[in-house]
Amino acid sequence: MNIDKFKTPYKYPSFLLEASGEKGDFSRFGIDIPFVFFHKKQFFMLCTGFNGIGYQSAFAVSDDLLHWKYRNLLLPPDQEKRWDSQNTGCACLLKEYNDLQHLPVLKKFQNKYWMVYESYPENGYEAGAAQIGLAWCEDDNLLEWHRLGEPILSWKDGDEWERGGLYNTCLIFYNDKFYLFYNAKDQNEVWKEQIGVVVSEDMFHWKRICDGPLLTVSENGFDSRFVSNPYLVKTDNKWVMFYFGFDNLHAQEGIAWGKDLLHWIKSEKPILTCGCKGEIDEIHAHKPCVICYNGRLYHFYCGVRKARQGEKNSIYGEVRGICVASSEPFEE
Repeated sequence: MNIDKFKTPYKYPSFLLEASGEKGDFSRFGIDIPFVFFHKKQFFMLCTGFNGIGYQSAFAVSDDLLHWKYRNLLLPPDQEKRWDSQNTGCACLLKEYNDLQHLPVLKKFQNKYWMVYESYPENGYEAGAAQIGLAWCEDDNLLEWHRLGEPILSWKDGDEWERGGLYNTCLIFYNDKFYLFYNAKDQNEVWKEQIGVVVSEDMFHWKRICDGPLLTVSENGFDSRFVSNPYLVKTDNKWVMFYFGFDNLHAQEGIAWGKDLLHWIKSEKPILTCGCKGEIDEIHAHKPCVICYNGRLYHFYCGVRKARQGEKNSIYGEVRGICVASSEPFEE
């Protein structure tokens, strides 16, 4: 497959959203995992922040895909001793169209909108083995969300390669079935992350249909340790999966393609690389969301750079925020 048409070599020079550094703010030390869609004549971005204790997600809105303002927070922590009461990171929503040429809009199922999230059992940065949950909303303004009582997918009944936790999902509806693609990591001290899939006919009861990961790490490639964060679209009667690979130095975006949702061929080289020294994505360019608008591709991702002296929005010596690259140059 010719992957040139999926390349987005023109990077917007600044973060669209970045860690705030403000005490008490949900994104104090990071903003991550963009998921962009079109709703009620406006672009929405689902994104997840880290405040130093746990995760919470929010919607941001934009008219032009470049200038974003936070709109509302989602699924706040609660005092009940639920499996997901500590923190939640919302990863994706159910879309109406899978075709890349359509603007992504939301699909209703049982007259509700649906959002997939993960929750870690402890406070901290990815602390403990996460499980995957489902939330729903009947409100067209997407303000009031309700969670199911239990996880829809857990590492507890998974294989060794996913016993370290499950997270960062992509939900697809195709041929009257739901497909949920997800990250999983093993329990080794230096762990590997790979991509799995489960299938459902009702979105509540899921079945593993593969004997192992769907997309695996490469021995010596840019994705030798992580193959993570799947984002799927369909184009030219083929499925395309964007993901990121990590080789212990940098996380960069990769691409795979297939004639169906279960058999994939990966490109050996990344489709979006991290930036040069001093740029906003000099360390990592990862966690893709790709849409087409007015004939041009917008590749949203999380950029990570080294922290500079005195910055209060850094964590572990890094600053992370939401970036975008395009198939065409941005206007000055």
